[in-house]
Amino acid sequence: MAVHHQLICEPPATVWSVLSDRDRYSDWVVGTDDSRPAYGDWPEVGAALEYTVRVGPWTMHGRTIVRHCEPPRTLELEAESGRLGTARIAIDIRPWGEDTLVVLDEHPLRGPGGTFHNAALDAFLLVRHRRMLSRLADVVENSGERDAGRSGDRSRA
Repeated sequence: MAVHHQLICEPPATVWSVLSDRDRYSDWVVGTDDSRPAYGDWPEVGAALEYTVRVGPWTMHGRTIVRHCEPPRTLELEAESGRLGTARIAIDIRPWGEDTLVVLDEHPLRGPGGTFHNAALDAFLLVRHRRMLSRLADVVENSGERDAGRSGDRSRA
């Protein structure tokens, strides 16, 4: 199972405001070229986004569905990637002093990813998570400064 964490220098409410904004999804999810609402009111359970992934000449379309949501602490998603199968993505938001510890847990559920799940796949996911959580931190920390009028003098951990 691939689990990674990131300390974000903003309070949990600011992190949640980015995670719960369907229009920001492609800003922090690595590999997503664009995203758009599919149905429901994001991030309510059952709501979904459709996304496009472009890798070189290849384009793939997928959908992400909210499976569990406890604002502002937990968001669990199921990413459907066509023939590649599905994956469970759990995001835990934990207060850490004045900041937030975000824990990302992803593992394949169905399809080839689930069938052939191994340490090599987990290693790939950890690299992806590192980039994704870094992007989330950048989006959150920049949005927090803009939204709250902060001076931006807090250092990043």
